[in-house]
Amino acid sequence: MLKGEGPGPLPPLLQQYVELRDRYPEYLLLFQVGDFYECFGEDAERLARALGLALTHKTSKDFTTPMAGIPIRAFDAYAERLLKLGFRLAVADQVEPAEAAEGLVRREVTQLLTPGTLVQEALLPREANYLAAVATGDGWGVAFLDVSTGEFKGTLLKGRSALYDELFRHRPAEVLLAPELRDNPEFLEEFRKRFPVMLSEAPFEPEGEGPLALRRAQGALLAYAARTQGGGFTPRPFCSYDPGAFMHLPEATLRALEVFEPLRGQDTLFGVLDETRTAPGRRLLQSWLRHPLLDRGPLEARLVRVERFVREGALREEVRRRLFRLADLERLATRLELGRAGPKDLAALRRSLEILPGIGALLGEEAALPDLSALRDELRAALVDEPPLKLSEGGLIREGYDPHLDALRGAQREGVAYFLELEERERARTGIPTLKVGYNAVFGYHLEVTRPYYERVPPEYRPVQTLKDRQRYTLPEMRERERELYRLEAQVRRREEELFLQVRERARGEAEALREAARILAELDVYAALAEVAVRQGYVRPRFGERLLIRAGRHPVVERKTPFVPNDLETGGELVLVTGPNMAGKSTFLRQTALIALLAQIGSFVPAEEAELPLFDRILTRIGAADDLAGGRSTFMVEMEEVALILKEATEQSLVLLDEVGRGTSSLDGVAIATAVAEALHERRCYALFATHYFELTALPLPRLKNLHVAAKEEAGGLTFYHQVLPGPASKSYGVEVARLAGLPKEVVERARALLQAMAARREGPGEAALERLLTLDPDRLTPLEALRLLHELKALALGLPLDTMKG
Repeated sequence: MLKGEGPGPLPPLLQQYVELRDRYPEYLLLFQVGDFYECFGEDAERLARALGLALTHKTSKDFTTPMAGIPIRAFDAYAERLLKLGFRLAVADQVEPAEAAEGLVRREVTQLLTPGTLVQEALLPREANYLAAVATGDGWGVAFLDVSTGEFKGTLLKGRSALYDELFRHRPAEVLLAPELRDNPEFLEEFRKRFPVMLSEAPFEPEGEGPLALRRAQGALLAYAARTQGGGFTPRPFCSYDPGAFMHLPEATLRALEVFEPLRGQDTLFGVLDETRTAPGRRLLQSWLRHPLLDRGPLEARLVRVERFVREGALREEVRRRLFRLADLERLATRLELGRAGPKDLAALRRSLEILPGIGALLGEEAALPDLSALRDELRAALVDEPPLKLSEGGLIREGYDPHLDALRGAQREGVAYFLELEERERARTGIPTLKVGYNAVFGYHLEVTRPYYERVPPEYRPVQTLKDRQRYTLPEMRERERELYRLEAQVRRREEELFLQVRERARGEAEALREAARILAELDVYAALAEVAVRQGYVRPRFGERLLIRAGRHPVVERKTPFVPNDLETGGELVLVTGPNMAGKSTFLRQTALIALLAQIGSFVPAEEAELPLFDRILTRIGAADDLAGGRSTFMVEMEEVALILKEATEQSLVLLDEVGRGTSSLDGVAIATAVAEALHERRCYALFATHYFELTALPLPRLKNLHVAAKEEAGGLTFYHQVLPGPASKSYGVEVARLAGLPKEVVERARALLQAMAARREGPGEAALERLLTLDPDRLTPLEALRLLHELKALALGLPLDTMKG
């Protein structure tokens, strides 16, 4: 209902508003009235609350209703804010000039805007902007559509965890959920908690071929896109992909490694690597980070391209300089296909096409860009150097391009010249020195005479308006000339529009070639960007093999903001235990290993002096504390769930990083859990780095156990961290000293030291010694004779006797 007061019927303007709004009940209707987009009634109140606007009122003879609006010139800024606040927008524009309207100006909804279906460059993020759809059936079907580029893909997944990983990997702006999921309160609550994005509805009618769940997701995306784009949208062919064809990066891994989103501060791996100069290049780099490769051949091919740009600095700089001037050809192609490319879009396309030959000449066959010279020449010939923002402004077609338009413009100039000459002629004829020809939207062209010369006004002058100190007049011949000039102006506008649409249609025919050019240029952009980072930061080209060897490795993000101590790592698949005090750098050492592996498998150079790496099928991490108290899951529960998933998924080709497993429970429980997890990882023969404070683990009788520690030393001034990773276990954890550094009161630190000494004395008693010995045992590996000797040893330990007293 339109909120208002009054007994009478709605005024015609409000009736038109209500009729349009009723067609789009789930949208906020922005209704053009002159230079503003207005809302009325309850919609006006919603708009005013969202944007902090002052409410006014629309008042007619029998009706009054709240009104709020935004200026059309500032539409993009306000629309961006409204979309972020969760609004869907229906934009109703005036589709005929006010002077041509018979009665009320006709308005139609020309745009439907939702977060996941944007094509307007001013509203889009530089990243991929996915609309996702999720359905069930023969599995979990998830499909992704980027309306701005036409990218259309999806996959069938076995479980909910895999679904969440895939959604987190793509980070859609809007999600369509099938009815069986929308109507499931437990699923919906969990989903909203994990993905705070707009949830929308669409019919999930199956489309395409393949599993039913995936076909339903495809159908929902196509239906929703058709609804928002007016039926003129055609995506690229659907691509069914297998997540198993790429390195698996679960949500926990992407978060822990801060690939896209920082846990603290503002730095991420993507932020370090993003030296791209084009929007398609930026999106491609993100895609590579989401989908690291598993095959050596394609990786080596990428590394060869990066290495060339590393070696040839002048070439790299010149290519990057030219790329910087390119428009977003990928998204521009979509706007062409939708018929939404404006004059500025075609000007940007012309500029970009003029740059392509130079890039092709620099790189030769390596670029292999499509030939778009004919379209470039057409755009050069058709468009003025600086076309207007809107087609309606006119003046965008170059002189000499179309003889008919040139003739109309010539006649138009003659019409304007008449009024300029009329002013001189009438001044001379009447002797009125201040007489001038003017124009306004109400009275058109007119003659203006100031008060002192009223008596000189000829009788044939017809008055049209009286002002304070002047009068305005017209002549019959002026009206005839004015009508002719208006007719010519309308013809010029129509002809310019016809020519613009013809040129745009010509460009539309090259949309696929433009996308191919964008793809090639995006790859060049990423290669050059990775090379730029490698040169600036001193990265090296990695090798691929069976062992994990890193010489002088560094953390690519941390080294950008603080002096960094490089460290080595060499393992052929051993279980690597890393001990040392808090703050010494254990977590950083684990993360840098994973980030070096990730960089290598996107085809990047890596921060090290030398690196040889296996091709990992997945990177699995348990780093950092997290909880889900609202969901009834403590930090320890979340930790155990993540460890359980790691043990389920880890293979011999996996890289596993565990940091302080077992801390959230009692010491004995923690040691027991950590020991069992370490043994399980050892059995799986994966590449595992396990950082721990449980020194008991360093003595586990595991044949492929390797101990490393992060060096620290207590000196006169306190605890010194060397941030060096050295062979062997740490001698102690220095926990009390770290507490002192953190600012614990002196009396608390001293009491802790005293308690630690007392506890250590008790721990070294007979019972504790026997218990520790038991925890290090592997009974399945003992011979009968060894078991008998061990019983004697345990009895001696329990009684506090020398071991040799129990022999015999």
